[in-house]
Amino acid sequence: MTRFALFAVCALQLSIVAGYQVVRDYSGQNFFTGWDFYGNYDNLTLGNAVYLNQSEATKQNLAYINSEGRAIIKVDNTTDVAMGQNRSSIRMTSQDAYPIGSLWIIDLYHIPYGCSVWPAFWTFGPNWPNDGEIDIIEAINIMGNNQMVLHTTPGCTHSSTYNQLGANIGSDCSTPSGCVVAETQPNSYNSGFAAAGGGVWATQFDVTGVFIWFWSRPNVPESITQANSTSSIDITSWGTPSASYFANTCNITEFFSPQNLVFDITLCGDWAGTGYAYNATCGSSGPTGLCYNDCVVGPGSPRYDEAYFDISYVRAYTTEQPAPTTTTTSTSIPTSTTSTTNRQTSSSGAISTRNDSSRGLILLATVAVGIILGARFAL
Repeated sequence: MTRFALFAVCALQLSIVAGYQVVRDYSGQNFFTGWDFYGNYDNLTLGNAVYLNQSEATKQNLAYINSEGRAIIKVDNTTDVAMGQNRSSIRMTSQDAYPIGSLWIIDLYHIPYGCSVWPAFWTFGPNWPNDGEIDIIEAINIMGNNQMVLHTTPGCTHSSTYNQLGANIGSDCSTPSGCVVAETQPNSYNSGFAAAGGGVWATQFDVTGVFIWFWSRPNVPESITQANSTSSIDITSWGTPSASYFANTCNITEFFSPQNLVFDITLCGDWAGTGYAYNATCGSSGPTGLCYNDCVVGPGSPRYDEAYFDISYVRAYTTEQPAPTTTTTSTSIPTSTTSTTNRQTSSSGAISTRNDSSRGLILLATVAVGIILGARFAL
């Protein structure tokens, strides 16, 4: 075994020995406590979504607790949207920022999907991109699988030696697409996720690296299924992660600061709505071949009947002190949820986007992998 490989194995072993204590539980009737709703149009990924504030989201029944006690976050599927208008949706950010030494577990029964739909569950540091971004759940349209991504400033890479189940697509985390890992296990996105009873993601944010696990419902470890909102959790039996970003090629303390958690669902935008990505999976879904014209405009049902998160809980754990810090997020914070855009902040704090000549090629490869994996799982 080479010294490099030995370091990688040791790093993973070191990263899974500690127990974690719950510091925040988002669940049940109190799920929406501790989140800030964005309350603005999607000015980050140029999507055709208007993110409602909490009052309007509640009024329009786009964010609520269902009869099973689970949180629903959804796209408006009842309005007949006129040409030139955008469709209502949700983006919300945790008031707590979680430091290195944290673990996040999310249990869901349904993930948004469908032509034009771009959902994400992700994290960011307050001064993007200097403080990093971790995309835990992110896919578009009717891709067959989830993908995981890190976004950082230059200097963070994804090692060519892996201890992970996912398929590596990009190694430089500072490129517009970031360092992408495509999930290779079945039922991580699209209709298959809900059909299998949903599933669980766990993300370890550690000095030794960032590690992301996914389990479809039948495979969720007992350490998670038997845990409750107050119990500690032991992660030593979880096995190989879906994505492993080791610190030997990406110094976590250098490229990441405490992270806020984010849910959002945008529509079309500069990934899901672009010609190569949209046409690869949804080009035949409408007469124009244009994401906005074919999907957003017109009636919401049945187009957006599947565009919702159904969340049992999100739990944040830590092995470190101090506890998470509480912040109030606003529309002026330079954040992003895209694996397709390089965000730049102007001196005024506004968000601008920059196209990159390599972006389309990288994303086309990403979508192609998703199609291949989706076809494979359907067999």
